[in-house]
Amino acid sequence: MIRKVLFGLLLLLAAGLIYVVTVLPGQFEAQTNVVTDEPLPAVRADAARLHATLQIADLHGDTLLWKRDLLDKAARGHIDLPRLEAGNVALQIFSSVSKTPRGQNYDSNSADTDNITLLAIAQLQPVRTWFSVHERSMWHGQRLEAAAKASDGRLMLVRRAADIDRLLAARAAGKPVTGALYSVEGLQNLEGKAENLDRLYGVGMRMAGLVHFFDNELGGSMHGQAKGGLTPFGRKMIRAMEARGIIVDIAHSSHKSVAEILAMARRPVVSSHGGVQAVCGVNRNLSDTEIRGVAATGGIIGIGYWDGALCSTDPVKIAQSIKHVRDLVGIGHVALGSDFDGAVTTSFDASQIVQVTQALIDIGFTEAEIRAVMGGNALRIIKQGIEPLPGKAL
Repeated sequence: MIRKVLFGLLLLLAAGLIYVVTVLPGQFEAQTNVVTDEPLPAVRADAARLHATLQIADLHGDTLLWKRDLLDKAARGHIDLPRLEAGNVALQIFSSVSKTPRGQNYDSNSADTDNITLLAIAQLQPVRTWFSVHERSMWHGQRLEAAAKASDGRLMLVRRAADIDRLLAARAAGKPVTGALYSVEGLQNLEGKAENLDRLYGVGMRMAGLVHFFDNELGGSMHGQAKGGLTPFGRKMIRAMEARGIIVDIAHSSHKSVAEILAMARRPVVSSHGGVQAVCGVNRNLSDTEIRGVAATGGIIGIGYWDGALCSTDPVKIAQSIKHVRDLVGIGHVALGSDFDGAVTTSFDASQIVQVTQALIDIGFTEAEIRAVMGGNALRIIKQGIEPLPGKAL
């Protein structure tokens, strides 16, 4: 009898483990990265024609966090290679999320808890990633590289300025190729060690946000508890990033940190994903002073597609946010920053980005302005920003 009970318990345990590693991660993501079922405007012929000629770039997507094959079309989430191709995306920046706090919110979060540990274990990621935020980001970079190698040339890694030229030349020749650049969301993954910046550079990191949803060793987060400015270590890492050709991303930084980053920047700064307070007045979004500050560095602001960035998921609000930046500092300083697959709800996925093109047409953007916003600005800044300063290449 005891043996039967033990055997039954073992079967239940095995069934539970199978559920946790095979079903639960997908179910969790399906509930987290949502595309609404609200009807979208029909795509007009003029929008479709223009969209097919664009070189589209998206500054931020969190797809590497989830247990999906980048090369296969998924029934959940927002980004995979087939959907990027269907949306005519020329370059997607894939970000590494290494840690998120329990009860994550926009107002105040402690750095003491971490949701990603359980996710890493449930997804059966390499054991080295289970309790190391640095190793999680190393693995994410290696995962993106492996996907590119397995893509038969359809996914091209971008790590130097010349790679942008190769990408655009291949697309001009009619080749079905999409660029992929690796970034990270929060340099807590340095684990306080300057030498880890070089390791992350070695797996392709060419853009990095200093913080995510909590204060860390580099500075304050707009969602942290102290919301302070840069630390000496943070200032040191900014200088190292600029030298190596790693673009500094102010997304999620506290308003004090943003001001200090903009004051010390020697190369163009990016806000990879977010909104503007003039359209959606939440602390997650940039003030007009901050927008002017990014533009003063020569940088760009990526406009997101989710409610926290827009106070809506309507593509019209994306266009209105872009218009605000254009009217304030000029068309050369605004771009796309979807935050697809970043635990957000949007009204469309990567295959339907033509909705943004059409919304820009509808509020009076010219063809030249649309080309700049949809990818031209981002490609220009990335090409400039990822080239190491003379004598600093690794």
